[in-house]
Amino acid sequence: MRHGDYLIPSLTLPEKEQKFIGVWVQRHKCYLKKHKKAIYIALLTSGRLNSYLADIEEQTQERFEKIIE
Repeated sequence: MRHGDYLIPSLTLPEKEQKFIGVWVQRHKCYLKKHKKAIYIALLTSGRLNSYLADIEEQTQERFEKIIE
């Protein structure tokens, strides 16, 4: 894309399916955004953020079910 005299690359992140994210994973995501920016940006730009958060969600569900037992 050309903007005036400059060529600007058209960068897009790969679209992947969105999975359900619970309240604890949303809080973890906010924690990463505020306190671990480098990790958050690395996951986001590599397209692995959603799968990382889905793994965390799965782990929290398993631990919650163990607690309930």
